[in-house]
Amino acid sequence: MAYIGNQPTDNFVTFATQNFSTSATSSYTLSHAVSNENEIALFINNVRQHPGSGKAYTASGTALTLSANTASTDVMYCIFLGRAIQSTVPATNSITAAMVSANAVTGAKLNTDVISAQTALASSPADTDELLISDAGVLKRIDVSLVGGKNTPAFVAYKTSNQSISNTTATKITFEAEQVDSGSVYDTSNSRFTPGETGYYWIGARWRYDTGTDFDTAQYQIYKNGSIIAKSTFINQNSNGGFLNTIVYTGSTSDYYEMYGYQNKGSSTTINGDSTYPEQDQAQFYAFKIIGL
Repeated sequence: MAYIGNQPTDNFVTFATQNFSTSATSSYTLSHAVSNENEIALFINNVRQHPGSGKAYTASGTALTLSANTASTDVMYCIFLGRAIQSTVPATNSITAAMVSANAVTGAKLNTDVISAQTALASSPADTDELLISDAGVLKRIDVSLVGGKNTPAFVAYKTSNQSISNTTATKITFEAEQVDSGSVYDTSNSRFTPGETGYYWIGARWRYDTGTDFDTAQYQIYKNGSIIAKSTFINQNSNGGFLNTIVYTGSTSDYYEMYGYQNKGSSTTINGDSTYPEQDQAQFYAFKIIGL
């Protein structure tokens, strides 16, 4: 059979009914209020009664009045002609937003695996915790690790012993111990920092050239993959103490960084190390990932 417009959904319709416990009386109470007796069909012993004043019965509100008393053995029931009860299964995709009242869906109706605000987070979010974000108008979930995250990997290494730096020779500085190393990115065996992931890094070092003779030039140098990429120079100073900080970009997981020293005071000099008080030592090598660049 063809239809004009949407095809009706399958449904089952039944009229509300009421069965009465009869006795020798003419007054009964309806389970649903009506305007008058014409809204119900009354049956006594399966015979339909004639509604209206001066006839078998009248009704108003929930009051049902018979023209004659029933007997306790009578069977009486009524059908509410204006009160149909219907069970309908909505068609797929037939429920629209306009059909749902504002604030009708509450947290009590949501399953525990639905992202909602029912439970407060009592600590810093883990990298695998998820947030909701609008991607060009499409709501999506995203891991915290992809929204900035932490300034890791990061490390701080320091010297535990003195090291001699030859005159006019760029010398790799060794940092034999660590205070911090998230991700195991620093190798104490070769004094190399290998981030292992691409990104921008704040990288630097500090130490003191121990000498009683003025330097013509003293330098702090950062090497990337075996080549110098940054340096800081001190000229005509005695007992030079300084540092070098810069921002570097790591484009390959195999990129590595090392620190070199250079001086030309005319003879070798010493960089001091200290294994007892590393937090106070003047020879340190450090780096951390910059979030947000």
